[in-house]
Amino acid sequence: MSVSPNMASTVAAPACQPPDDVPRPAGFSPPPLACDSHAHIIGDPTRYPMVPERSYTPPPASVGSYRAMLKTIGMQRAVIVQPSFYGTDNRCTRDAVRESQGAFRGIAVVGPQVAPELLAELTAEGFRGARFNLLFGGGLSLDGLEEVALRVARFGWHVQLLMDVRELPEIEARIAGLPCPVVFDHLGHFPAADGADAPGFAALQRLLDNGRTWVKLSGGYRMSALPPPYPDLRVYAQRLCGQRPDRLVWGSDWPHTALQGVMPNDGELLDTLAHWIPDEAIRNRILVENPAALYGF
Repeated sequence: MSVSPNMASTVAAPACQPPDDVPRPAGFSPPPLACDSHAHIIGDPTRYPMVPERSYTPPPASVGSYRAMLKTIGMQRAVIVQPSFYGTDNRCTRDAVRESQGAFRGIAVVGPQVAPELLAELTAEGFRGARFNLLFGGGLSLDGLEEVALRVARFGWHVQLLMDVRELPEIEARIAGLPCPVVFDHLGHFPAADGADAPGFAALQRLLDNGRTWVKLSGGYRMSALPPPYPDLRVYAQRLCGQRPDRLVWGSDWPHTALQGVMPNDGELLDTLAHWIPDEAIRNRILVENPAALYGF
């Protein structure tokens, strides 16, 4: 089985619902310098056009709205991730990172022929990784994975993968051989009903053992059929935490694009982290020290 993006047509790019515009605080206070390690900014489409092959069409989600959400849930730092519907046009993400004056880091999408001069510019602006989105139209396939990894490794970047880890065993050796760290989005983005002994999750755990693999505790609503705090995902989060608590970060996944069903409140999502990781010291590490190390805050 090959791993490639779902190249949906423009006609099949349905509109997304907006995020909950009344976020609430979580049931605990995050520590100072806590980081939301996964979010997207969506600009005015007349200024930042979307690619025709996208899988969905999201409404605008501004830096101002995002900052208001962060303030409500008690976060000071963030990582803005280039979404699939912008392809390799990183302008919206770049503008958001620049505007933050050092409070945000960025994850770009770049092709295998990306110029070192551009990577140097992005690094100076606060970018720390290159994303491969294998699940939505507009994302890159893995054809250029090794070349991109080689180019970005020279700048201290990592490769970030949005994929269903049920397909990971087929490419595990490729991932292990990359010359840079690798970050997996959304716990590996697989159905919660698969069970923690499934081959894909086992492959993710093997990669986590190498110390160069990271996992984002995020996007629970993309895997679970249950409401927050997604109790069926707790076993996965706790297995990863018991294995390498120093290689986990948390992300809101704001503004929750391409979500079918009930839109979660971002305070609920932060409460989910407390449900999955009840140990305060480890939770604080996931929110502060780990992202500081991974993203160079």
